[in-house]
Amino acid sequence: MQHQLQGKQQELMSLTSELTEIKTSFVEKQKNFEQQQAQVEQQREQLKLEFSHLANKILDEKSQSFSQSNKTELDAILRPFKEQVEGFQKRVNEVHSESVKGQATVSSELKKVLDIGLQMTNEANNLATALKGDKKTTGNWGEIQLERTLQLAGLMKGDHYDTQENRVDEEGNRRLPDFVIKLPDNKHIIIDSKVSLVAYDKAIAAESDAEVNSALDEHCNAIKNHINDLFKKDYSNLIGLRSPSFVLMFMPIEPAYIEAMKHKKDLFNYGYEKNVILVSHTTLMPILKTVSNLWRIEQGNTEAKEISLRAGEIYNQVCVVAERLQKLGKSLNTVSNQYNETVKGLAGKQGLAGKVERFNQLSNKVTKTMPQIEPNHSDFEHERLELVAEPMADNTPLNTSEEKGE
Repeated sequence: MQHQLQGKQQELMSLTSELTEIKTSFVEKQKNFEQQQAQVEQQREQLKLEFSHLANKILDEKSQSFSQSNKTELDAILRPFKEQVEGFQKRVNEVHSESVKGQATVSSELKKVLDIGLQMTNEANNLATALKGDKKTTGNWGEIQLERTLQLAGLMKGDHYDTQENRVDEEGNRRLPDFVIKLPDNKHIIIDSKVSLVAYDKAIAAESDAEVNSALDEHCNAIKNHINDLFKKDYSNLIGLRSPSFVLMFMPIEPAYIEAMKHKKDLFNYGYEKNVILVSHTTLMPILKTVSNLWRIEQGNTEAKEISLRAGEIYNQVCVVAERLQKLGKSLNTVSNQYNETVKGLAGKQGLAGKVERFNQLSNKVTKTMPQIEPNHSDFEHERLELVAEPMADNTPLNTSEEKGE
């Protein structure tokens, strides 16, 4: 009986301990539940807050998207009108700018035209004065026009032509041809300027055909008088000149030359028979261009001869230098051979140095050391120089002055 009671007590104690553990576990679970419930509430509030932010964000994005969409649609609708308005405004500005520039350009061009008109008026007045002036003024003007033609052809005064050069004929009479054109090989062409255009001025001012024909007849007769005058002076046979048998007569105004040729078709032949060739600026220019080309060819030939002469002189001088270097090399070779023979007599056991080597051991006065002496080897460049110099000496004989210089 006692034993059963102890067993019940132990069982009671065990149940009590188990009950205590259950209560403790329940309290802990209750506490954990309350904590989880609190965390759930906290997460709920946080989710609610995040949902609110997300909803606001979505609303804002939708609003912006809606606004952007509306703006895009409005831009797509209004852009063509905007571009048309801007293009119209740009064109208006361009037209205005072009109008301003055009007005400025027109004003500038009008000023240029006025200046050119004034210049032409002055030149026309000067030309009229020259045409109607005295013979000296007219002659000077014609010579100026002729020299201008010479310069346009590329000829230079002094080198290719002379003006008013004092000459004498076979009878000792003094002659002054207007221009003497120089040719290669000391040959010449004589050009004389003749201007007598008073009659031609009358022909221009004439009001009837009869007056025109009368003035042109007078104009052609004046030209014939100049031809006869040049024929009498016989410029082509002046002393010191090697000229063809004809003289060129220059007429500075082209229309006067053309009208004379048209009015008197035999006028050119009339001058040709008297060894006087009538020329104007147009017909004279090819002749002068030919002369300019002849001088250009002559200059090229002269330079080619000078280059050839200089090349020969330089080659001969190179030969002289090569021969002198060859002689110097042979002298150096002789000295080198003598040096090597001396080295052979001094160095080695059979040489003088080998024979006195014993003195180094016998005497305590020796303080120096015998240096190592090597023979000198010939330089192969000397052989190459001989190969260069010998053909030069064989193929190109030197002139007397160079041999003396050597």
